[in-house]
Amino acid sequence: MKHRCIRLFVVLSLLFACAGARASIYSTELPPQLSSAADMCTYAPCGDVIKADSFSNRMGSPSYVEAYTTHNGQKKLAGYVFLSTDIVDIPAYSGKPVVTLIGMDTQGVITGLRVLKHSEPILLVGIPESKLVDFVRQYVGKFAGSRFEIGKSSEADDYIGLDAISGATVTVITENQVISRSAYEVAREVGIIKAVPRTQAKLAPVSERLDWGTLLKEGSIQRLTVQPAEIGMSNAGQPYIDLYFGYLNAPSIGRSILGDSDYRRLMEELKPGEHAIFVIGNGTSSFKGTAFVRGGIFDRIQIRQGMDTFTFRDSDYQNLYGVLAQGAPRFTESGIFILRSPAFSAAYPWKLVFLAHKLDTETDTKTFANFEQEYWLPARYLEGGRPKVETPEPVWVRLWLSKRFQITAFVLLLAAAAAVYALRDKLVRRANHKDKRWVSLPKTLFWITSAGFVGFFAMAQPSITQVLTWFHALLYQWKWELFLSDPFIFIFWWFIIASVFIWGRGLFCGWLCPYGAVTELAYKLAGMVGLKRFQFQLSKPLHDKLKWVKYGVFAMLLAASFYSMGVAEKLAEVEPFKTTFLVGVWNRSWPFVLYWSALMVLSLFMERPFCKYLCPLGASLAIPSTFRFFGLKRKTECQSCHACANGCGSLAIDDKGKIDQRECLLCLDCMVMYYDGSACPPLVKERKTRQKQGVPLTPIGKNGYFLPVKEIEMPRTVNQSELMGVDQ
Repeated sequence: MKHRCIRLFVVLSLLFACAGARASIYSTELPPQLSSAADMCTYAPCGDVIKADSFSNRMGSPSYVEAYTTHNGQKKLAGYVFLSTDIVDIPAYSGKPVVTLIGMDTQGVITGLRVLKHSEPILLVGIPESKLVDFVRQYVGKFAGSRFEIGKSSEADDYIGLDAISGATVTVITENQVISRSAYEVAREVGIIKAVPRTQAKLAPVSERLDWGTLLKEGSIQRLTVQPAEIGMSNAGQPYIDLYFGYLNAPSIGRSILGDSDYRRLMEELKPGEHAIFVIGNGTSSFKGTAFVRGGIFDRIQIRQGMDTFTFRDSDYQNLYGVLAQGAPRFTESGIFILRSPAFSAAYPWKLVFLAHKLDTETDTKTFANFEQEYWLPARYLEGGRPKVETPEPVWVRLWLSKRFQITAFVLLLAAAAAVYALRDKLVRRANHKDKRWVSLPKTLFWITSAGFVGFFAMAQPSITQVLTWFHALLYQWKWELFLSDPFIFIFWWFIIASVFIWGRGLFCGWLCPYGAVTELAYKLAGMVGLKRFQFQLSKPLHDKLKWVKYGVFAMLLAASFYSMGVAEKLAEVEPFKTTFLVGVWNRSWPFVLYWSALMVLSLFMERPFCKYLCPLGASLAIPSTFRFFGLKRKTECQSCHACANGCGSLAIDDKGKIDQRECLLCLDCMVMYYDGSACPPLVKERKTRQKQGVPLTPIGKNGYFLPVKEIEMPRTVNQSELMGVDQ
């Protein structure tokens, strides 16, 4: 019967991820022409975001299409439709953008939005996609120039508050940036929002000529490099693009780059309020782009300052035939771009943006990706120095600040767990095989806190998907912002990594894993309410076979991730974590409910079945546990004595008394026995021998044996029960 239950359990766990599959925005395959075809609305449901009878081809920079209605045979402009990835390239939690189609009328009011595709795992197998659909609907009827913020707002606030999606904070913050930025830029492009002039820079009379190295060191020249791997291409032995750029209006910079005569000529040609920026480049690509040849538009280079984006046409371009600064690198192309907008000011920081086609290796489709580098004219070139600028906090900083009290509590919890475990010798000495409260009470407190606070409140259950993401980040592209976007998970993983190499995986898996805590508490409660006589564990030979299943699951997920992260994320639902903490079991489809229920029912009768036999996260942590610094103590007699092995809930002790630290969950039962003079067979034997010979009992030393009589001065009258387990 037990074996049949186990076989059913394994079959369910391996097959459930394929059950209940249904179409979703995640699995939508976008046509490759969507990002490049002139007739965008042939490939996108433009009619879903604005009421119109017909649509134009793509136009403008950033690109959009015009929407028309027909009345009495007359065409009338109804508004505009645009694709978010044509304008911004802001990755969400998955590292990929949420592709959003947006409609806007001629007054700048957003008329509709449609999420065409996302790659967010939490919206794939966690929070329903309908939550994201409901979120973007909040923008309908709002002006494109409004300031949108996540969170409630009052009438006195100067922004529009938006309701977030619980459990997907990073996704909604990113999507807010995508929608607000896209709508603002198109509204500016079509003239709905007018450029607001900035206070122009007053350049200081600094005109010394400098070499290239000095210009680079002081920040007068900045560098932007894009490697082939960043756009999904194979390594070609050189960067995809390698750009140097700087602001030529500043006399010292202009004279150093152009020489005195060419600098003077350029300044004479510029009108008041116009700015000259030089760019030189190397690499396998060109910063001029193909549209420059076709229509005189530079579609690869932009300047961005605040919410404003400035583009260039052929009339804004001048040739740059050479760079005179000593030590300048060789380059394959160069140019001077003239920026002619009063909304730009050299006194404030700005960014050079390079736009490239990025290949999605999973779908073989191309999308635009933005790469940018900030530039701020050194203070010595500005009269009065740089103005004070308040830059918006990065998204991850805002998240950390908003949760600072919860983060503090979480850090204290982890520190407490590490401290208690570090003091385990003192705890196990005070416990014995009949009364383990000194060990069991702290662990129970950590289980309750981990399940309640970490799991259900903070939703900070680590997952194998994070391990897979890190593998790919290390191999391809590491982005700190991605990992910092969830403070609890970020902190938890640093703690896990450190504790695994110090003590093995048991401190996390056995004490702090929220799901492990839930199943452990369920097992303990089941025993307390009368089910103890039905509780069992597998035989050691069967356990030793089944324990390898979780390693196979981990290997399968890792291999699948290199084929497709989307497939791996679906298969990773072998972890019941999202069902337990993020979504709720009754909010899932029946295959997930069945799988979760099977695991939970089995957990009432078997201690941690998922942790022992299926958990890919546990397997991934078990491998580095091999190299831990500290293990549990053993005695020579442990090789033939099986007392600890018989009571090991993790079945981590073999026939020779050796503890497999990859499987050990650090329950500490064996350590309680290690110091228990009434339970540990070697100690019991020694105790009886001493009592028979009239030799006084001495305290038990750190090696787990009674100290020799000659090493300690004993009083004549001794309470033996006090001596056994006394800490030295």
